[in-house]
Amino acid sequence: MQTTPQHLQDVGHRSDPISQADAPVNARRKKMTAADTALPLDGAAPAADPNPAQPRNIMIVGVGGQGVLMISKVMALLGQRQGLQVKQSEVHGMAKRGGIVFSHVRFGKEVWSPTIAKGDADALIALEWAEGLRWLDYLKPDSGVFIADTRRIVPPFACRSRKHGATTNYARETPAEIVGRIADGYALDATSIAEELGDVRAANTVLLGTLSVSLDDPPAEWLAVIEELVPKRTREINRKAFEAGRAWAEAARRDPELRFDKSITRRPAARAPHPEVSFEVTVNAAWCKGCDICVKLCPERCLAMSREQVATVKHPDACTGCHVCEWLCPDFAISVKTNVRESATA
Repeated sequence: MQTTPQHLQDVGHRSDPISQADAPVNARRKKMTAADTALPLDGAAPAADPNPAQPRNIMIVGVGGQGVLMISKVMALLGQRQGLQVKQSEVHGMAKRGGIVFSHVRFGKEVWSPTIAKGDADALIALEWAEGLRWLDYLKPDSGVFIADTRRIVPPFACRSRKHGATTNYARETPAEIVGRIADGYALDATSIAEELGDVRAANTVLLGTLSVSLDDPPAEWLAVIEELVPKRTREINRKAFEAGRAWAEAARRDPELRFDKSITRRPAARAPHPEVSFEVTVNAAWCKGCDICVKLCPERCLAMSREQVATVKHPDACTGCHVCEWLCPDFAISVKTNVRESATA
């Protein structure tokens, strides 16, 4: 089994980290004098600094294609703009849609290690629900902020059966259960918010807006960094997404009942097969980049690549509505619609 390589970046003011500790013993060497080691005349130990400068630790998790690295770049640049040292560590070897991607971002007056230890994350941002649950033990138990998109992306290996409505081996915890166990938790359907704004790909910016309410940086600084990192044609939609996420978080802070998505009220269960259900797969050819992920991973072999290297629906009747192609498409070019006859629901 191959291990995904971990790429470490130093985007601050120092060279590569020399240890995992924030203050190595040999970090600084200076000539000690009697004045340096002398105790006060009363024999008491020197008073500790009541406000030690601690790095801020942000962890971002999700799957490839969701914009995990974009969020980490925003956080890193935000720290740099404040004159802080920044360390960033990320794993993105599985950056194709469906592969796990996570990033550690640390910034402060002095930062030595690029990685965050378990229980040390000040904030955990999850672009996919199950990934957020998988990394929960990295969050500070008493003060950590948990922000997650409740939209689920079920990986192919979680599907135990190809039959419509079969039980999947996916996380069954509901947003209410998780938020109720966390000191400062938020679970929102960021994907739907972005979709209503006109571009589902802006879901990561919705989460950035939500996070901004928990940090001290002015909204104008966040927007300036976001506009610098996103393409010019998407600046307006990203601005709207950021403001929507921020507005949602402000409302959730005023009313704790809004902190989690109430549309998910029970754990997912198997659905009974419906004889009157059919599925319609649509491919937006203008968006398709020809990566052929959908073709390779469709369990029913419904899709094929055309001569122009665009995904096409080859066997529409074979579709079982698993949505794997829709969830794994990095270009959001595929949609799967469920059609139910009225007679079947009567």
